[in-house]
Amino acid sequence: MQGAGYYLVMLAVFIGIFYFMIIRPQKKEQQKQEALLSSLAIGDSVITTAGFYGVIIDILEEQGVIIVEFGNNKNCRIPMKKSAVIEVEKAEQ
Repeated sequence: MQGAGYYLVMLAVFIGIFYFMIIRPQKKEQQKQEALLSSLAIGDSVITTAGFYGVIIDILEEQGVIIVEFGNNKNCRIPMKKSAVIEVEKAEQ
């Protein structure tokens, strides 16, 4: 019976290590990404998960979609999910 207590303590230690090394940092990163996406505004420069640089020209909140303009010709406008944004540079005001 004494050996079972040792194994329970070791299991608790491993669960604690697992939580602090994997789960907690992942939750912090997820909160950071949610804050980034909620702060999106028209005119912000963004980088997408595909590596494209663009400027937000419209935000459709109810669908969770943004319209991003790519390139210099001003005719390349693509709707995409907000979750596709990985980096934001706020527009000058």
